[in-house]
Amino acid sequence: MSEIIFYIKKGRRYVPHSTYSSEFCDSFPKGTHLVQSYPGGQSRKFNINPAYAPMIAAGRVAEDVISKRIMEATEIRRNSRNKETPLTPGQKKAWDKLVKEFGPDARQLEWPSARECAEEAVKAMTAEAEKLLENEAVRKAYEHFLLLCELTKDHNEQSKT
Repeated sequence: MSEIIFYIKKGRRYVPHSTYSSEFCDSFPKGTHLVQSYPGGQSRKFNINPAYAPMIAAGRVAEDVISKRIMEATEIRRNSRNKETPLTPGQKKAWDKLVKEFGPDARQLEWPSARECAEEAVKAMTAEAEKLLENEAVRKAYEHFLLLCELTKDHNEQSKT
């Protein structure tokens, strides 16, 4: 265990202020946590709802897929109800020339709302979670995880009374 003491200056003296402990930093508080290691780092999510664990894990795994879906969902389009007909590259070039010639008031284009983008991201995350849970080992591990969470919750509730 490595412990470091930090000092602050008060007047002409240095007094202990706080400590750093690698053991403390690697410990977990009471609750359900998700730890994920990936090339170049790791992430920790503390005190999560166990039911969200596969969604959070899928979100970390699916960042590239989610980014791509958000980029697709936020593409420029004509201001119309028919969203199935996005602008072609030639049409976009023509619109850009029109705006250059007539000014910004000539824009008749729209971008999707943040809600639409979030819905696309959730769809991508759901698809990734479903892919992960297709693996028998992952599904079993997740079921065991939920069982342990329920048992721990029951034990913690009983010890409070």
